[in-house]
Amino acid sequence: MTVAVGDPTPDVKVKMITAEGAKDVLTKDIFAEGKNVLFAVPGAFTPTCSDYHLPGFIVRADDIKAKGVKGIYCIAVNDGFVMTAWGQSRHVDLDYITLLADGNADFAKAMGLEMDGSAFGLGIRSQRYAAVIEDGIVTHLNVEAPGKFEVSSADAVLALL
Repeated sequence: MTVAVGDPTPDVKVKMITAEGAKDVLTKDIFAEGKNVLFAVPGAFTPTCSDYHLPGFIVRADDIKAKGVKGIYCIAVNDGFVMTAWGQSRHVDLDYITLLADGNADFAKAMGLEMDGSAFGLGIRSQRYAAVIEDGIVTHLNVEAPGKFEVSSADAVLALL
């Protein structure tokens, strides 16, 4: 069942990418306090994710934070090593956007937003979406239609805030 507006975020262990490397964190702890933005991408280094989704949030991070957002998080079904390399290749400032590695798709499954990308050689991945989470509760959830990139962009999130 898909998490809906008004539901708490699932409590799942993921890897948070830090300057010191990847460390285990619980999603419940990450989103427990304040207003946070989470956007999910099907995979690091994939075209739309690398060329549009992540860069949009990099460019708009200051605008998003100016709306009272405590943290901006990007999650993908990739391991911590891939997420670290992706962040470095895209010049992600970890003080503005925190990368989360959901290597086994545990968070994607707990959100009810996993997808089967096996036809493209990707296996189980996350659907593309963006959520606003306040004090651990999902207040907005924009899930993209398959193959689309419209409602989860940084600009779309800014319009929600």
